[in-house]
Amino acid sequence: MNAITKKLLGQVAGMFVVFALVLFVPAGTIAWISGWVFLILFFGFVAVISTWLLHHNPGLLTERMGGTIRSGQKGWDQALIAVVTVLFFGWLILMPLDAVRFHWSQMPIGFQVLGGFILGASFILFFFTFRANSFLSPVVRNQADRGQTVISTGPYRYIRHPMYAGFLLFAIGTPLLLGSFYGLVGSLILILAVAIRAVLEERTLREELPGYGAYMAKVKYRFIPYIW
Repeated sequence: MNAITKKLLGQVAGMFVVFALVLFVPAGTIAWISGWVFLILFFGFVAVISTWLLHHNPGLLTERMGGTIRSGQKGWDQALIAVVTVLFFGWLILMPLDAVRFHWSQMPIGFQVLGGFILGASFILFFFTFRANSFLSPVVRNQADRGQTVISTGPYRYIRHPMYAGFLLFAIGTPLLLGSFYGLVGSLILILAVAIRAVLEERTLREELPGYGAYMAKVKYRFIPYIW
């Protein structure tokens, strides 16, 4: 087992423990079927995409495993990532409090099943985005060290930020699956924060990445074709 595989396994295992604690401690029980379904779907996807990257694009895997605070990263991005991280984990804590411990929401099972399908759709979009873009760093920085170029293939032919579009689906599907209407309110806040990041990221790419301005003129929509 090489060093990158060991590091990957350690990070995924640590992430699983954190997610499990954040979901099941506020729920006050481990007998929460929707919570387990979410963990199985989410970490099933993490395992699949990590294995795929390990074999097909280890450079991107290494880039994404480098953390969310980097040398050369834009200062506004460091601040925004910190805010989004707090919002994200607060959102994960809110949903089990709502759906399990206090039962504020009474969501029909049909909505939860729909949430599962939307979550699955987000993973499919994530995969095609990873496959198309070898420069899909978790931070906004100039990747001249990796020979960054404009990507206009795959889902990038239709929208400028398919990764964020996938997150939009993820943010809607997750609270539906977990049975939390209050979680949907939190989703709107998270989506707004990601939209702000997309706009700021575009300004950076237009200024620093040759050809990105022309790409923006050709592909007019950020998240949803014909809407925004």
